[in-house]
Amino acid sequence: MTEPTDTDKLGVPTPPEYTNNQAPSQADKGSGAIESKAKGEPGAPGWERATLEKLAFASLHEQRLARRWRTFVRLAWLVFLVALAWFGFDQSNTSKSVTTPHTAVVEIKGEIASGNEASAELILSSVRAAFEDAGAQAVVLLINSPGGSPVQAGIVNDEIRRLKALHHKPVYAVVEESCASAAYYIAVSADKIYVDKASIVGSIGVLMDGFGFTGLMDKLGIERRLMTAGENKGFLDPFSPQTERQREYAQAMLNQIHQQFIAAVKIGRGSRLKEDSDTFSGLFWSGQQAIELGLADQLGSVDYVAREVVKAEEIIDYTRRDNVAERLVKRFGAALGLVVVQATQSSAVLR
Repeated sequence: MTEPTDTDKLGVPTPPEYTNNQAPSQADKGSGAIESKAKGEPGAPGWERATLEKLAFASLHEQRLARRWRTFVRLAWLVFLVALAWFGFDQSNTSKSVTTPHTAVVEIKGEIASGNEASAELILSSVRAAFEDAGAQAVVLLINSPGGSPVQAGIVNDEIRRLKALHHKPVYAVVEESCASAAYYIAVSADKIYVDKASIVGSIGVLMDGFGFTGLMDKLGIERRLMTAGENKGFLDPFSPQTERQREYAQAMLNQIHQQFIAAVKIGRGSRLKEDSDTFSGLFWSGQQAIELGLADQLGSVDYVAREVVKAEEIIDYTRRDNVAERLVKRFGAALGLVVVQATQSSAVLR
């Protein structure tokens, strides 16, 4: 006989507990498998769900990147077209001459070098526009530069002298903080040079700088392996020794460029220059000293020159700079390249 079992409130008999020697039933085995799946034990099919989730998230990420890329491209093209329209409008305005009497100003700021704002190309483009304007009574070079390329300075000096003779307009240089080396090379093309008493003026010289590491390499046991076709092809290499012949050659070249600079100064300053042993030595002086040495003419600012010398107080700036449209176009190109790189990297990570 079997002992009666307890029943629950619904009248369903409660199964007896298993004894120690009883094997689990088929139902128990099934529940154990379910628990194993839930826990993600090895052998359970739970990894399939995780893999599908990863694939789904990766697909969503790619779709999101694609939407962002399409949106960026559309906005970028819109900005680009607006910039082009703005650039065209700005150019049409700046191309018009100012016919009323005024003083034309061209700024020369920063290092004088190709590709900079103070390059021969941009300076001369501005200067030509100033000379060609019938209302410009004179051209003022507003200079604040430590110098730069003698090639760029020589091009500007020669062209300004040609334009003066062609248009018969006076040119004045006004120095702010500094007018040294290549900047002074340009300044001497002016009819007069005005300075502040504390301006830095001069540095009439030429240099070629570099480093030599041959002694350090010998101490560290480093061997330089440089192959050239031509005996002197690598004579400016900082890791190779420099021969006396090479040094003399470089010095002769510097001396020749220095003489070109000196000749330009003498032509520009003429009898006003009080030459001594230091004049062309590369030294620089304050504005007050420069006047005493004949390197400059007198104290004065751009407003003073316009009002008292040119007699045309209205000042018009002819300096050619990157306008807003040009800056937007350049930034557009840089931003587009950056986004392409980021998109490529993201795709590589997803794959």
